Amino acid sequence: MPYLYFTRQSGHRIESFFWEVPEDDVAAGTSITQGESSSTAVSDDDRQTSPLATFKSNYANLPDYLKRCLDYFCIVTRRASIDEKGKLIRLLLAECLVPEKAGEIMEDLAEEIIGELIHLGMLTEYFHPDFFKVPYEYEELCLFEVDEQYFVSEAPNFPVRAVIKDDGNNTLPSFTNLQVRSLFVTTAERRGLHSSSASPTRDLSQAYMQTICSLQSLLVLNIDGRIEYLPDEVGDLVQLRYLALSNSKLNELPKTLGNLQKLQTLDIRLMSRNLRELPLEVLTIQNLRHLVMSRCINNGEVRVPKEIGKLTNLHSCHGVYAGGGIASELSRLTQLRELSVKRVSEDHASELYAAIMKMENLLSVKLEAETNCYSIGKRYTFLPEFDLFSPPSLLQVVNLRGTLVEIPIWLSSMSNLTRLDLSYSYLTATPTTDIQFLPNLKHLGLWQAYKAKLLGKEFCQAGGFPALQTLIIDSRFLEHWIEIVNGAFPSLKSLTLRCTRLRFLPEGLQNISTLEELWLSTVHGDLARRLKSTENYKIKHILKLRAYFEGGKFIYEGSPEEVLQHA
Repeated sequence: MPYLYFTRQSGHRIESFFWEVPEDDVAAGTSITQGESSSTAVSDDDRQTSPLATFKSNYANLPDYLKRCLDYFCIVTRRASIDEKGKLIRLLLAECLVPEKAGEIMEDLAEEIIGELIHLGMLTEYFHPDFFKVPYEYEELCLFEVDEQYFVSEAPNFPVRAVIKDDGNNTLPSFTNLQVRSLFVTTAERRGLHSSSASPTRDLSQAYMQTICSLQSLLVLNIDGRIEYLPDEVGDLVQLRYLALSNSKLNELPKTLGNLQKLQTLDIRLMSRNLRELPLEVLTIQNLRHLVMSRCINNGEVRVPKEIGKLTNLHSCHGVYAGGGIASELSRLTQLRELSVKRVSEDHASELYAAIMKMENLLSVKLEAETNCYSIGKRYTFLPEFDLFSPPSLLQVVNLRGTLVEIPIWLSSMSNLTRLDLSYSYLTATPTTDIQFLPNLKHLGLWQAYKAKLLGKEFCQAGGFPALQTLIIDSRFLEHWIEIVNGAFPSLKSLTLRCTRLRFLPEGLQNISTLEELWLSTVHGDLARRLKSTENYKIKHILKLRAYFEGGKFIYEGSPEEVLQHA
């Protein structure tokens, strides 16, 4: 149902509060929920032709469960700047917005809801296949601004969602007796606000955090940015289902986390390098479904307790280190559907691979080698060889980060694979010889995966990559993509080339009629000149070009003709 909201602003500090209009009020047809405010009014004469009328009709025809999810996404994607698909899924579960179906996994149902909204154009891709926002036109239909006095007088008996964009002045938040159910906080530092002598700290203070931890009705707490510490009182938030502390500088987590028996998601990605381990008490949270710890700071990781196998309801585990006996514990997580492992090395690789082969429900796996601190140009060491590895049959997503001797043989037999990312592989042989015949592969990312200066027609044969929709090539080596044969990439929609030395786009690119988007990062001057003149025919059929030109300051987006004017 639509939300009423008010915004309180003081300097750079912005606080917004949202209250979902009760169904009875919507059914009664109150003017505020019918969108008759000045910002969204449509006259009778224009009702049949106005673009907004189309949006209103689409919105009105949504079933209630989709409408509630769309309204909620307006808050989190547009006001709280949360747009990652995985986080959106986990938030839907925590907010109880996903109708249950017997025998169905809740995460699958949430993903179906997101898929429906994407299909209807109510969620649109935002710079990446896994990031989405609600279009502005729907925001006008989902959110209605009212004055603070009216809101505070009407909302005390209803759950409220709050978004705070802090200014670093250590002003404690005021919730004016509202029942805050969800709280999203972004710190001044994460907003890019610079400190001053009058405001020397960018962190959220101890008093600030204690104020937050007094909100007994919280289901969702999402803090993006530095905090001094997480008080023991966080354990008093016994209703909490979702706790995310991203980009924090915490050195430890309180043992009282074990009190949060309803917690479904613990997201502590990008934490301080001084946070070395989870408290043992986390193992008592039997409802925990998602543990997110991925971090890219000084080759570190947050160690999990040795008996992590007790968390048998875990559906995803990200950023775990599998050494020290943890690999064998992972094999006990029979419900696990997503796994990402950091610092994979020879001393525990065989044990880890054996554990993965036992995970019959696994859909996604990411394996990352150790960071290479001693070799210039190679960011990661070798991933241990996969000689005896056989992937689980349901696996759909594979992400391998580290140097490879060759493409693993088993990749070519993965008929269910929909996404493959190879990063810092530095392969010397063409990486696509066998994988181009995978029937369901929709996304391929090659991030410093291939050391060749030239790509030829062997990269993709006629009929190769039959289902591929997104191709990303990031290479500091590639200078010339020579040719794409006719009939290659029959389903390709988006092509991204992040190749600073690339001087030639391939002949045959003009024959890929399905291609809608071309993204070029740091376009070499020679390539820009060719695309403006003799080789413009290769890209003029593409609907949208996005480019950052060598030596430029801006990213330009539009038709090829419009964008190339800035080259």
